[in-house]
Formats: sequence, C-alpha cells, structure tokens
Amino acid sequence: MRRMVVEFPDYIEVDYQDGRGHSAKEYHSLEEKLEKAIEVVNEGLEQYKSPAIMWTGGKDSTLLLYVIREVAQERGEEIPPAIFLDHFAHFPEVTEFVDRWADKWELNLIKARNEDIGNLIERSGQSIEVKYLNESNKKELQKLDYKEERIVIDPDSFVGNHLLKTAVLNDTIITRGFDGIFSGVRWDEQEARSNETFFSPRHDHKKYPPHDRIHPILQFDERSLWDAMWKFVIPDSVEGYPIGHVPSDYDDLPKGILSEDIPVGPKYFEGFRSLGTKKGSMKSENKPAWLQNLEETSERQGRAQDKEGIMERLRDLGYM
Repeated sequence: MRRMVVEFPDYIEVDYQDGRGHSAKEYHSLEEKLEKAIEVVNEGLEQYKSPAIMWTGGKDSTLLLYVIREVAQERGEEIPPAIFLDHFAHFPEVTEFVDRWADKWELNLIKARNEDIGNLIERSGQSIEVKYLNESNKKELQKLDYKEERIVIDPDSFVGNHLLKTAVLNDTIITRGFDGIFSGVRWDEQEARSNETFFSPRHDHKKYPPHDRIHPILQFDERSLWDAMWKFVIPDSVEGYPIGHVPSDYDDLPKGILSEDIPVGPKYFEGFRSLGTKKGSMKSENKPAWLQNLEETSERQGRAQDKEGIMERLRDLGYM
C-alpha cells in the first residue's frame, strides 16, 4: 500500500512567481533561452534533494535532458533518474529510441507503468470490468466520480490518461520519494500550460504527493527548440556532427552518421510534430517536423488528448 506524504519539505526556497506572465517572445535569442534553462536547472539541482526528470523520448524532454546532463556534469553531480511513463500505447520506435539513448547516456531509467491494468489488458483487452481492478485503481476512479461497471482503457481519454499516466506518476513520486520533477513543458505548446512558472508548486496532498514541478524550457517555442537541437544537442551528442547542419531527410545526414546515431526520434523525420499514443497522434506533413511551417500551424493538432479538451482537468490531478 502506497503512503501519501502530506507535508512539503521545508528546505526548499524557490521563487514560485518566476516567469509569471512571461512568454517565449521575452527571451529574444536562442542563447537567452538556454541561459535561462541553465539557471533554472542549476537552482533545481541545488534546492531539491531528490529530483527526477520526466522523459518521454520526445523533442522537448530530450532538450530538457540535454540541459540537465550538461549542468550536472559541470557541477560534478550524477544525473537525476529519468521517468518514462509506459502507457502501453507508444509507437514502438519511441520505446526503442528511449531504450537506446538511456543506454548510451547511462541513465537511471525508471519505466513506470500501471502493472494491474497492463495485466488485465493482456488477458482481456482494453474493455475491463471495474470489479477486476485492484483497490488502488478503484480509488483512482472514485476520485473521478466514475460510476460505470466497465471501463475502456484508452490513454487518450480523460479516465484512461489518469489511470495510465497521472496516477502512475503520483505513485512513482510517493514510492521513490521525489521532491521535484523536471518537466519539458513549454508556454506556447498548449493553452493549459501558458501560465506556468519555472518552479510550480504541487502541494495539495488531497490531489497528489506534495512536490514541485521544475520547468527549465518554458521559454522555448517550437522553432527555437529545433534550432537548439541542431546547434547544440546533436553536435554535442554525436561525434563528428557539424554544428547547425539541418537535414532535409534521412539521406541528408553527414557521411557515416545514421538516423539512429542522433537523439531525434524517427517519427519526427516522418512528419510528426508532437508524439503521444500510436493511435492518438498524426503527422502534419510528409516532410520532417523542423522543415514545416511551425509559426502558422498548430503543433499539437494531431493529438487526440487535446481534441477532447481534457488537459486542464488532467493537470489538476497531477498530469504534466
């Protein structure tokens, strides 16, 4: 039985208003955006005794992980553990990417999943009678005032997302004793995240285990994120990769370098701009994400989760 921690640690002193009312436009250059990210990560590593990193294998959390790795190395510290939420509906390319780079970067990777539901899905499919859920999952449904006798486990739905992601993250925070979670959310990515601050409290023990969310890359927009990937992340991660080279497709990589050699998931080469579940994500165009019209089109237009308009409710329960 998991035990909820009801008091937030008294040793943490951060400015919860930092970033309030700001937008990506106020950080004018790529260098300014990176400097702020480094500043936030430094403070996060100083303030929190047991932080962790949310890593989905996507572009945002990979940039986040890069900054944290660089800062931790500069400080002579170990990289915090990385949490990958396994909701049983990933593109296989995503899980392969995560496993490969976790090994290359020697990460302490925590694959967190709802084992009870995973076992039930394996036995009887996605449609499950509520009576067969364990007590922990039944309690999570009670939080949502769910009254049906049967549930379809869809990670893109409100209930499914809560059981497979939010509840799993909260449980991981409890069992591992994490006091801060580094997350790669951005102001411009989704309306529900536009008012976030660099240090964001999650202290209401009735909703989630008291902890803070740390958001070092809020100030990046989609374009600057890809600029940082090709100018910093990839050249620093791949020996011999020319700084600033932006490939037009798989065949445009530097000689001797394959797509699996660079920390960019293959679905981005295929035209996906935002990755969620296999069923709930669609590519925007046939050309790579970074070559698309990022300024005038929606980044998450293919995400089923956003179409349902459930993000605000999910975040109130502890989602990213």
